[in-house]
Amino acid sequence: MIKLQENSTQQNQSPIPDGPREPEWLQTIWGILRPIDYLETMHRRYGDIFLTPKFAGLPPQLVTSNPQAIQQIFTTDPQQFICGSGNRLIQPLVGDNSLILLDGDRHLKQRKLLMPPFHGERMQAYGKLISEIAHQVIGRLKMGETFIARSLMQEISLNVILRSVFGLQEGELYQQIQEVLTAMLNSFDSPISAALLFLKPLQVDLGSWSPWGNFLRQREKLDQLLYQEIHRRQTQLDHLGEDILSLLLTVRDEQGQPMTDVELRDELMTMLFAGHETTATALAWALYWIHYIPEVKDKLLTELNSIDITNVDPMEIARLPYLSAICSETLRIYPIAFFPLARITQAPMELIGYHIPAGTILAPCIYLTHHRPDIYPEPNRFRPERFLERQFSPYEYLPFGGGNRRCLGMAFALFEMKVVLATVLSEYSFTLTQKRPLKPVRRGITFVPSGGVHLSVVDS
Repeated sequence: MIKLQENSTQQNQSPIPDGPREPEWLQTIWGILRPIDYLETMHRRYGDIFLTPKFAGLPPQLVTSNPQAIQQIFTTDPQQFICGSGNRLIQPLVGDNSLILLDGDRHLKQRKLLMPPFHGERMQAYGKLISEIAHQVIGRLKMGETFIARSLMQEISLNVILRSVFGLQEGELYQQIQEVLTAMLNSFDSPISAALLFLKPLQVDLGSWSPWGNFLRQREKLDQLLYQEIHRRQTQLDHLGEDILSLLLTVRDEQGQPMTDVELRDELMTMLFAGHETTATALAWALYWIHYIPEVKDKLLTELNSIDITNVDPMEIARLPYLSAICSETLRIYPIAFFPLARITQAPMELIGYHIPAGTILAPCIYLTHHRPDIYPEPNRFRPERFLERQFSPYEYLPFGGGNRRCLGMAFALFEMKVVLATVLSEYSFTLTQKRPLKPVRRGITFVPSGGVHLSVVDS
């Protein structure tokens, strides 16, 4: 195991513990199947910073929930880190050319290219679309009907992506992409099936009946649909719309070359995966907490009733303080991902006074940071007011990661959450079918509410 060395100028500091001594295989299973128990156990043992052994074939990871260390990681020159190889777990989902797996100048150029659609006027234009989709999907529910919130929110968020990213209207291709993508992502819908992403020996194609074989065939179907749409749109460059695919088809590099079909496919897959799974889960959690704590629901409805949702500018919805606080607290208490994108040190470096060897993964832990009682008193209590009482630094509150790797779609995701919640809760009333505590369970690399949140439609 790599030994962390104390900086010679700070000999009076306590040495950082090596971290867990359990066998690598045991820690891998523990971390996949019971991640909260694993993280909280290690934090109790070793404190704010500890080193884990190799995990799922990755280098040793320095896990930290120390805001000072997180600030240093997020503000250090990105050239000191390699990120692509530290995030290879998701390569089967997004492809080699995904922004997530790029480094250096190529990452910087691609990030600048993809940023405009998620901010400013373009994002504002999507507000009405988001509200219309939410109204359309939720409007199918009947009085007394019970539904799974996460499934319904997944349908809304996927429709938003298909309309805003692909510019698709409902039709055969729209339906096919919806069905195939859902089937593909469902390959990892439990902690056990999620092990496919973490354990390379399980990634064996034994035919369509085998877990990995089924995933590969679903991915191949989706690839065919994406390339079909890319080729169709390439023949219509004079009649492109305002969607993100249209924008990507028109960009050129310094040599005047367009993005290749494979590059386009990988970025579209990244947005499909990162842009709808995560938002759907966050919405399901928000609906759970709103209906689990009556006073939260009452305060929110009072705020929503103060404006005319059907005629208001969506940007005004996004500025509602208590709605914003609910969204922030939802992403604090159970973040969708427990770690931001990994950074691997290319050379030895100091971190809050300690010498970190080259080849170490720096892993700020979002979950542990968000549960520090010194920053968030009563951290296990859902309390939106904490976000009205003070502002947290980006090293204390980091649901979208940070630094040059902060989620590109952060503003869009929060905007979508607020518009969907305001639309749905202004028109319909729900109740939890079972008022019991819910805990996160692993779904691939993300964490979703166990059971998906069961709600019933009731009279308002």
